[in-house]
Amino acid sequence: MSQNENTFDAIVIGSGISGGWAAKELCEKGMKTLVLERGRNVEHNKDYPTAHLNPWDFEHRGNLTKKFLNENPLISKAAGFGDDTKHFFVQDKDHPYVQEKPFDWIRGYQVGGKSLTWGRACQRWSEFEFTAPERFGYGIGWPIGYQDVAPWYSHVEEFIGVCGNKDGLESMPDGEYLPPFELNCVQQVVQQKIKENYKDRHLVHARWAHLTKPKEIHLKQGRGGCQARNLCMRGCPYGGYFSSVSSTLPWAEKTGNLTVRPHSVVHSITFDEKSGKASGVKIIDANTKEVIEFSARIIFLNASALNSNLILLNSKSNRFPAGLGNDSGVLGKYVAFHNYRASVAADIDGYEDKYYFGRNPTEPILANYRNLHKQDTDYVGGFTTFMGAYRTRGNDSAQTEIGSALKENMSKPGGWKVYMYMQGETIPKVTNQVSLSLDKKDQWGIPLLVTSVGYDDNDEKMIRDFLKESADMLEKSGCKNISQHDNKQAPGLDIHEMGGCRMGKDPKTSMLNEWNQLHHCKNVFVTDGACMTSTGNQSPSLLYMALAARAVDFAVQEIKKGDL
Repeated sequence: MSQNENTFDAIVIGSGISGGWAAKELCEKGMKTLVLERGRNVEHNKDYPTAHLNPWDFEHRGNLTKKFLNENPLISKAAGFGDDTKHFFVQDKDHPYVQEKPFDWIRGYQVGGKSLTWGRACQRWSEFEFTAPERFGYGIGWPIGYQDVAPWYSHVEEFIGVCGNKDGLESMPDGEYLPPFELNCVQQVVQQKIKENYKDRHLVHARWAHLTKPKEIHLKQGRGGCQARNLCMRGCPYGGYFSSVSSTLPWAEKTGNLTVRPHSVVHSITFDEKSGKASGVKIIDANTKEVIEFSARIIFLNASALNSNLILLNSKSNRFPAGLGNDSGVLGKYVAFHNYRASVAADIDGYEDKYYFGRNPTEPILANYRNLHKQDTDYVGGFTTFMGAYRTRGNDSAQTEIGSALKENMSKPGGWKVYMYMQGETIPKVTNQVSLSLDKKDQWGIPLLVTSVGYDDNDEKMIRDFLKESADMLEKSGCKNISQHDNKQAPGLDIHEMGGCRMGKDPKTSMLNEWNQLHHCKNVFVTDGACMTSTGNQSPSLLYMALAARAVDFAVQEIKKGDL
């Protein structure tokens, strides 16, 4: 490739949720943009091989072989993983890493990244999440607050399409919403019983990236309404949920400013000692092993939290021997995650004359009710509670029936089940960190990532509180056979890894400023999970998208002023 072919206005590393948004915003603002993706290319609809398959169309009826499970003990545990979705997950042998402590790192390397398999929950963070770590002394202060991000939340919500209600909750701010999926009858009962018994607890329609009633902006993207199939992680041929493959990347491509290069394993960000800025990105072609360098004025790092840490740690120079921008020494440290260990399940009698439409891909949410205005527990942080209710198939006699009697029984709905599970905030700690292996490398010669991340006593106290309170709420809702579960899973399994390259007010204790810009290398921006100062309890993906759009706006203005 010629020098001109290797030169762009901007480079985006990663094509997932935040990388797709960075690319869209850059291209719309006239920036010739290169998106580097380490995995294969995926085109909307064309590359969703299982999207329309019935259960009986799979060789093993959706089950995985014992051989596959033995070879993939990690990814086979992941939420949403199955025979119908395995094409969007990285198999264990292909991308090893070193675990000093048990940590389940689930990856999806393809154009679109994990935007093809994400959970799609889109709550806004409240001011509580931004201020709690500093107020209660378990973290540093964010350099931004809710009001800084609110207009960018709206900007993102209107484009991707988020369904939900305006509920007026201080702990979960309202946004720009499409109509929600209706709560089923049992969900409505639990909602009402919680309202009757608790003044501070609110079970509401959660906010999800699904097009229940598409607007013109969504139709222009070529997307249609959600069909309530709940087969999202196969890839949605209707574009009913947001992914960068169905939305932001095709939109960016229409500008004529986008170049996507798959099979591009990023080795490092290169640094120019004379200018004091990053000069570009060095990649290794995944197929040919050829080393290629691209140059650009600005670089957006969106490789996913841990990979972004890996790239920065591996971006060494005379100026930055410990990794790009790492004068503070905090790069790779203060890694955190969301805690999903705890859940409760129960039965509820009655309502057998009622059912629900389709396979609803959304769940109601119980907004965080812990440690808001003041610390009211023996731990810090809070938790989001997702809740659901569904009907089983058949009845107990199915266990003794065969043939037509079994088929007849299983064709009828059974009783109702209810569940709740937690998404808990964890504390960013210096001891929770990632680093580069000194002696182990991957197939491209890049040092393996070493993870040293674990739970603490705060997590254990939060789990106990969640289990007790959730069981009490279900009991007050008329449920029976209530069971409490702590699955003891390792950190990381259900993703939402965060931190390692955190934002902050002080360059001595953080990597990024209020614009997601490296304090000490001003033309590099990090807007994926690596930038997070704390985890909060709300789902973070919407925040990543908002921060990416906000940072692009700032970066382009700085370029126009001649400051970048």
